[in-house]
Amino acid sequence: MNHSSDGRMAFDHSNRRKTIWFITIFIIIAATGLTYVKWWPYYDKALKAIVEHSIGSSILGMDSSATPSWQAAWDYAITYFKAVWKAAVLGILLGTLVQSLLPSQWLLRVLGKSTFGSTAIGGIASIPGMMCSCCAAPIAIGLRKKKVSVGSALAFWIGNPTINPATLVFMTFVLSWKFTLLRLVFGILLTFGVSYLANRFAKESEPVEIDTPPSTDQQDDRPLWKRWLASIGNMLIRVVPAYFIAVLLLGALQVWMFPHLGTAAGNSLLAVIFFAVMGMLFVIPTAAEIPIIQAFMAAGLGAGPAAALLLTLPAISLPSLLMVRRSFPRKVIWFVVSSVVLLGISCGIAGMLIL
Repeated sequence: MNHSSDGRMAFDHSNRRKTIWFITIFIIIAATGLTYVKWWPYYDKALKAIVEHSIGSSILGMDSSATPSWQAAWDYAITYFKAVWKAAVLGILLGTLVQSLLPSQWLLRVLGKSTFGSTAIGGIASIPGMMCSCCAAPIAIGLRKKKVSVGSALAFWIGNPTINPATLVFMTFVLSWKFTLLRLVFGILLTFGVSYLANRFAKESEPVEIDTPPSTDQQDDRPLWKRWLASIGNMLIRVVPAYFIAVLLLGALQVWMFPHLGTAAGNSLLAVIFFAVMGMLFVIPTAAEIPIIQAFMAAGLGAGPAAALLLTLPAISLPSLLMVRRSFPRKVIWFVVSSVVLLGISCGIAGMLIL
């Protein structure tokens, strides 16, 4: 009996050390990658926003006479991927490391329940990432592969673009503090509130039993590097084709999705609804909504539609939805889509009143 107890204690101690070691390695890789791809570049961009009240030009074409074309699709895809490729590579790297490196039992203990606490942890964990919805999608996929709750994975995915602290800083100096306040309030509602409610639409809405988790760590006896390479292969096949094709399609249709409205029509409720839907579908790099809004308002777009774009442009997109569609129940996807649009409309109406 004593030998059995001693053996179990030694096994638990070894597992605990292994868990700590793997988590530490993951944090070091994530922090190094984010420093190079996000944190340091955004420090320079924040200084630019403070001094120049601008972070660059709009990624969207401003030619009102343009028509959809393959050239427009290609030009937008090139511009977009030049802006996001480093973050996209980092997202795939971290998403595959979540699957192959982080222990399942630890993830389930932290993020495996459908409680608000697990959802809140997922949302808070998204804040340092500051990724766009497409670059955060592989990590959300990795989390769902490890059976974390729908709410936790959604909060991480949606929180990356919507409560991005760097974007909030840029927004304050380029647009105004009122835009920042709207984004923060509705971003928090979307990240924590909608994600938590989405658990109700998931089959696994009951708390996950973490004492006997469906741990892939125990079922897969392959070496770590083989599991990681397999995860990379599966991720690339699953993510890249739909991502690239959807970006091309949206790039071709951008002139129809974002028409130049006159001053009279540019601040109507119909314009708010239209731009809320288009913003939900369209894909942009991190913080690109700021110069887009700045350029459109200079061309006559009202505060209401601009406020709708403020939330819906970064929150999700057609490419990111296609990327995560197999990781969440269909009802959850539709709930998130409708929630983003409705909150975008609400944000637009609030913008009409206070901006």
